Amino acid sequence: MFGSFEFALPDDSRPRRRTGARLWLLGVPTTLAWAAVGWSGALGLLDGFRLMSLNRVDAWGADAGPAVSLVLFFSVSITIASSLGFAMLWGDGMSLRGLGVGFRASSLAASLGVALGSGVAIPSWTPPESVGKRLPSEPWTDVDWIVYYEPYLVPGVAGAAALVMLMVLGRAFVTRAEADDQAQALAQTGLQTIGKVVGVEFTNVWVMGNPRFTVQVRFPTETGEHTVVTSMTTSPMRTPSRGSTVKVTYDPRNPDSVQVEPDPADRAAGGNFGAFLPPLF
Repeated sequence: MFGSFEFALPDDSRPRRRTGARLWLLGVPTTLAWAAVGWSGALGLLDGFRLMSLNRVDAWGADAGPAVSLVLFFSVSITIASSLGFAMLWGDGMSLRGLGVGFRASSLAASLGVALGSGVAIPSWTPPESVGKRLPSEPWTDVDWIVYYEPYLVPGVAGAAALVMLMVLGRAFVTRAEADDQAQALAQTGLQTIGKVVGVEFTNVWVMGNPRFTVQVRFPTETGEHTVVTSMTTSPMRTPSRGSTVKVTYDPRNPDSVQVEPDPADRAAGGNFGAFLPPLF
């Protein structure tokens, strides 16, 4: 039947250093917006549900005017926070790696903001009418006691999530910095040559409308011919095929470290449309 497809964004494997300034600038208002969500959500929604759960009190009666206002504020805040969080996804550039960093940064801003906002709201939670029993005299269950400590659990869980996301984001930045350093060093000190494609396989991945291939490339080095297996993304008009040539940039100390690009002078490229078309049967 038909082959499988998935959509991806460019890997942006070219050596290019980004400061991430847009990501950090977006992170501040996003965190503040999520803090507003955490504060209004805690006092406007969770506080009322907590009272109803613990004491069976109708917290949404005629005197629930402030709570209703907080719910409206919560609705506006979460809309703004979600929009800013979505913008953070693209704050590090339109690349698959940048999207991953943006997602981690957006998650960090959300969890940190909720932790801060709900933490500020702790003193403002409404105390239950009785502790340890429902009205009139039904004792609390273990779940009721968990709900009772909800003012502390919400910021605690959100803070723990923020700590985890901070470590994950830090690791992502370090990994990306190392990859950028390697790519930049290869671009500056690597040797360029023309290689020949001796094997090609479509990966079933489309990058912004362009197919990605796993290619086996043979190219000359200072110590003789060398063969590597790597990936390359090209336009459908420049698809590699066996016998076509590609531009290869390699590290003379480690020929396995390469960057492969289509060879503009190769007229054989683009004649392999069947390599990425799905099988009909």
